[in-house]
Amino acid sequence: MSLAAVRALRPELRLTTTAEVEAFEQDLLSEFVLARASAGMVDKTIRQDLSAICEVREWLGRPLWEMSPQDVDRFFGGSQRALLQTTKVRKAQALAIFFEFLELRHQAEIHAATGVVVESPLDEVNRPRGTVNMRLRIPPSAAEVERLFGGWRDDLESARKYAPTVRSYTAMRLTSMIGPRVSELCLADVSDIHWHLGRFGKILLKGKGTRGRKKERLVPLINGARELLEWWVQGPRWEFDDEVNRPGAPLFPSERREPDGTSRRVDDDTLRNSLAQKAASHLPGYHSRLTPHVLRHFAASDLYLSGMDIVALQELLGHEWLHTTMIYVHVTKTHIEDAWLRAGQRAGARLEGSLR
Repeated sequence: MSLAAVRALRPELRLTTTAEVEAFEQDLLSEFVLARASAGMVDKTIRQDLSAICEVREWLGRPLWEMSPQDVDRFFGGSQRALLQTTKVRKAQALAIFFEFLELRHQAEIHAATGVVVESPLDEVNRPRGTVNMRLRIPPSAAEVERLFGGWRDDLESARKYAPTVRSYTAMRLTSMIGPRVSELCLADVSDIHWHLGRFGKILLKGKGTRGRKKERLVPLINGARELLEWWVQGPRWEFDDEVNRPGAPLFPSERREPDGTSRRVDDDTLRNSLAQKAASHLPGYHSRLTPHVLRHFAASDLYLSGMDIVALQELLGHEWLHTTMIYVHVTKTHIEDAWLRAGQRAGARLEGSLR
């Protein structure tokens, strides 16, 4: 077969040591995760694909681009034979997609560095039979999010219960701006806002980690979050009680009261249901599909497309692993082309400057 004429991302790449091979494989996996997120695959699907690919790599004991059809025969016909057919189909599908990724994007590069011509080892003879449905979780566009919250704002004037309506609006709008988890919103106190930290102020987000450990992080109030919270704390928040400055006062309270008369915290189901109702009214195309977690995906994608790098996003979202953050980034279909054009313009500007 002939090699695809593609431009190598790493000119003069040579893989002569184990460390170089492992580093290159890690880069490939990271790029694969971002590509699958761009295609709209949900977190669970991408994690399953990665798990299957890493499992095959560990079993094979050498780079996957060296895998042959006979290796696939031994993998699915031997060590995997006792598994459910659906499990084998899912793993085969993940492997096939990964090889398609290698062939389309890095075939010439791998051949130049190793002498191996990448070709999928799965064929009509050894591919496990069956189908696996792929679920999609693609966040709405910026225009759609603005339409949702614009309609929600208009509803505030005629809302039968103004206080809970404006509370849920503020909480979900904040999610679309900086991506806090809904559980973190429920645990936030007014005193967790530190207006004078950093350039924009910061909010302390608290969560529950594994084995009872508490997870906390300070998130800057960027992307309009400071203005939103200033408006909320100085105005509508007082509709619930007059103890905004009391230590431990919830940032997003419930209409229900504690025995001492203070407001309880809103629960996550209340926020989810409020968002679902407003999506049904103002974004019907996302009815039953728009959740706080999808808005968190939107915030990550929006900030990434605005220029925030992936490591900064990882810290903002509170992810332990960078791969998790990459799953959250959904880029437009022309994002790669746009980035290439911008890079070309920058290179041209530098060349023009050097010729003066």
